[in-house]
Amino acid sequence: MTAKTWFITGTSKGFGREWAIAALERGDRVAATARNTDTLKDLVEQYGDAILPIELDVNDRAADFAAVELAHKTFGSLDIVINNAGYGQFGMIEELSEEDARAQIETNVFGALWVTQAALPFMREQGSGHIVQVSSIGGISAFPNVGAYHASKWALEGFSQALAQEVEDFGIHVTLIEPGGFSTDWSGPSAKKSTDIAAYDPIRDKAAKLRSARQATPGDPSATRSALLKVIDAEKPPLRVFFGDAPLQIATKDYESRLANWREWQPVAVEAHGG
Repeated sequence: MTAKTWFITGTSKGFGREWAIAALERGDRVAATARNTDTLKDLVEQYGDAILPIELDVNDRAADFAAVELAHKTFGSLDIVINNAGYGQFGMIEELSEEDARAQIETNVFGALWVTQAALPFMREQGSGHIVQVSSIGGISAFPNVGAYHASKWALEGFSQALAQEVEDFGIHVTLIEPGGFSTDWSGPSAKKSTDIAAYDPIRDKAAKLRSARQATPGDPSATRSALLKVIDAEKPPLRVFFGDAPLQIATKDYESRLANWREWQPVAVEAHGG
């Protein structure tokens, strides 16, 4: 198999690091971005020139374009781009500050958008490529206390579905990976929290209990390595794919509820059409 070139954001830990290792282990080349590239020193020592560490804050559009260009210039191609950098903002909608909301959207939506835009000219020119957006079960469903996070992932889902149709004729694939709960620090050190309003404390406690019930046993991040490679190597990669055993059940319940609601109110919808 010909070595492929990967560009992965957020490789210091979690999924990003696991997937960089998966690519490197099979002989591919990886441009690995992180806010602090010291976290990648062990991978550089092990894999040498096959990994290109790039210090990057995805919120910086100019830096995103420069990083993608550097990766292409260094390796001569750009086959797989994974927009993994992101975080979870915890807080009820009323509790969100303007800074909380804007920062969440800047990183999770615009960061992925800028990297995607930077990669597309190279992929169009070579007539191939695969853009992988790391969404979440929270990109198609929603729960209390993470509304800003849901807003960011629903936005990512929307522009990526449109993108898939726009670039299909160029030979470029788009995949949204939608993980459930995994043993990463997404809800720990990597998370940000808004200032609590005491009135929401009972709802916050209830939401935490429901979240634990939805995902009793978190997934193993290292197990996603082989799963990701199956998606990457597929002749026809999926537009959407769940990672973990819980998302399908959550999505099924949610979408059945939506369809029932729409059907119940269809007479009103037809009335609104007029004519």
